[in-house]
Amino acid sequence: MLRSVEPWKINLISVWFGCFFTGLAISQIIPFLPLYIEHLGVRGDNALSLWSGLTFSITFVISAAVAPLWGSLADRKGRKLMLLRASFGMGAVILLQAFVTHAWQLLLLRALMGLTSGYIPNAMALVAAQVPRERSGWALSSVATGQIGGVILGPMIGGLLADWLGLRMVFIVTSVLLMISFLVTLFLIKETGYTPIGKKDKLSGREVFRSLENPRLMVCLFITTMVIQMCNGSVNPILTLFVRELAPSAENIAFLSGVIAALPGISALISAPRLGKLGDRIGTQRILIATMITSLVLLTAMSFVTSATQLGVLRFLLGFADGAMMPAVQTLLVRHSSDNITGRIFGYNQSFMYLGNVAGPLLGAAVSAATGYRWVFFATAMVVLINVLLLRRFYRRPKTTLAHPVNQRDEVEKATDAASGRSASAAEKAKTPG
Repeated sequence: MLRSVEPWKINLISVWFGCFFTGLAISQIIPFLPLYIEHLGVRGDNALSLWSGLTFSITFVISAAVAPLWGSLADRKGRKLMLLRASFGMGAVILLQAFVTHAWQLLLLRALMGLTSGYIPNAMALVAAQVPRERSGWALSSVATGQIGGVILGPMIGGLLADWLGLRMVFIVTSVLLMISFLVTLFLIKETGYTPIGKKDKLSGREVFRSLENPRLMVCLFITTMVIQMCNGSVNPILTLFVRELAPSAENIAFLSGVIAALPGISALISAPRLGKLGDRIGTQRILIATMITSLVLLTAMSFVTSATQLGVLRFLLGFADGAMMPAVQTLLVRHSSDNITGRIFGYNQSFMYLGNVAGPLLGAAVSAATGYRWVFFATAMVVLINVLLLRRFYRRPKTTLAHPVNQRDEVEKATDAASGRSASAAEKAKTPG
């Protein structure tokens, strides 16, 4: 049965499950991480906030630093090897986190976890390299639904496991899920058509960008990735507090906030593959700019809501745009770069994504402390507006496939020169005797 299926389709399904288990594993730890730090002996609100912030952010900071290295290694050694490294490495490190006895030990292991990260970007790069380019938008969007689904279910499953089995057991269950990702990758994913790049043929960072047809657009897409993550993360520090401000009489604030936080993920699951397929037909850049403008309008509207219901509806609508933006960026990265540097490009992009994960909560916390919760949405909308203007400024159509692109002005000049040449030739002939 599987022999009759094209290899890239088998890989796509396998990668989807790998990304689902990875998203599920990572996200189910986040909600109770402060409780675990408190369990390790950290006391006092200020100390707990400081340790929680450091423990959460250090993984992304380290990941941002090493992502280009793993991307370069992926181009040389293959994406499958990087998937095996990431899934096994994260599984082992998270298993060790179940047995720590001090907060500093957890901090060091979370830093080590940043060194082992990279499953999802390498999965995207593998799919992008094997799927027919005219279907890359749909394929990358479909893979994104696996990650989104895992991120949505993760906090709920993590909370239930923490209540039933205890905090430490959640780390063990998470490690098992990552080992499932490792086994799925090992036995089901086949990297076909891959040509390893020798060390002597490896391009420097400057040469990578020189090989691009539009380097400024590529940098703009990296910034777009950071902005998307900033937008998703800027609201996280204040969402529960803002919901409590909108519904002061509600008794189940935690549950209500959790539902409102999860709503964008639900709508993103619906929109991602559909908008990815539409982008393959009408142009991925159009989908990206349209969804960013939509998010700009919705974020601005959120700053004027007067009830939790209104906020929930707007966040649900925002999810339709969120589901398309990141896959659209990744599709454009694929279409504007060659196969031999895909890993490097995705590595750079992943660095910007991690930076957005760190910068987003910092932006939300700073703006809310200075001006109030509502201004967080407005400030985030302004960041999106600046990014849309950058995209429209630097995006241009890819070079034509003709060997020499036709320029109308050049054609006119050539025709004029030819006519002049013919006239001169005729004149010379008229002067020649006989």
